Amino acid sequence: MEKIGFIGLGIMGKPMALNLIKAGYSISILESSAAVKDLVNAGAETYSSSRALAENNNIIITMLPDSAEVESVVLGKDGVLEGIKSGAIFIDMSTIAPSTALKLYNVLQEKNVEALDAPVSGGQVGAESGTISIMVGGNQSAFDKVLPLFNIMGKSAVLIGSAGAGQTTKACNQIIVGMTIQAVAEAFTLARKANVNIDKMREALLGGFAQSRILDLHGQRIIDDNFQPGFKVKLHRKDMNIALQAGKEFSVPLPGSAQVATSMDALIAQGMGELDHSSLYLLLAKLSGI
Repeated sequence: MEKIGFIGLGIMGKPMALNLIKAGYSISILESSAAVKDLVNAGAETYSSSRALAENNNIIITMLPDSAEVESVVLGKDGVLEGIKSGAIFIDMSTIAPSTALKLYNVLQEKNVEALDAPVSGGQVGAESGTISIMVGGNQSAFDKVLPLFNIMGKSAVLIGSAGAGQTTKACNQIIVGMTIQAVAEAFTLARKANVNIDKMREALLGGFAQSRILDLHGQRIIDDNFQPGFKVKLHRKDMNIALQAGKEFSVPLPGSAQVATSMDALIAQGMGELDHSSLYLLLAKLSGI
């Protein structure tokens, strides 16, 4: 069975790594990780650096907050690149810029290492239950080798195309999610200001053409006034930056995305960047005097 080094044990990475351990895979982590105790108790080994981790495993998975951190872990001092072996596979499951994914692919190819960009959608709940959706860019042969891992961590894994295609798909996903949350937040704000029962409204809308997973889950969050993070505003704002930058690179105007990003900026400026992205409702409610 493959030996897997997993870097990035946050709100998503920790349950993903635990699911691999439960499936019987050998998992190694960095001893500096905040979640090291829980993973070691579950059976993980520890290493002192990304280089040492890469030297002792033939599959390396990263699940980090942004492009800069992934580049640092891979290309920095004592990083993955210094230790990874020829024939290994590197999988970045973070959400980063497509251009960064392509850069890492090209650098790792020079060491005869296949790289897959494999960002995910599904939030903390999906990571815990093993039902995330995985969008992959890279070569078919590498995808086929690691598909069993993807099938443990998620409910679906699709090879979209060549290197960078997974990250471009994730940027498109975040556009749709962000704008749909904005739509749900606006609808709930209007209904609440008009003294409409939003619980009953959600029930009615879920039976019609407006039905969506976001209306279901985030509509309930708004009803419950529960904005504890499944996915933080500040991270979604980072993802919207990636989408807007891609839009600039390909000369595609994204006015709706820009509006949502501005609303997220306002939330972050008001100290709410750690809340769930459904807290877009809170900004609208405040502006509406609710």
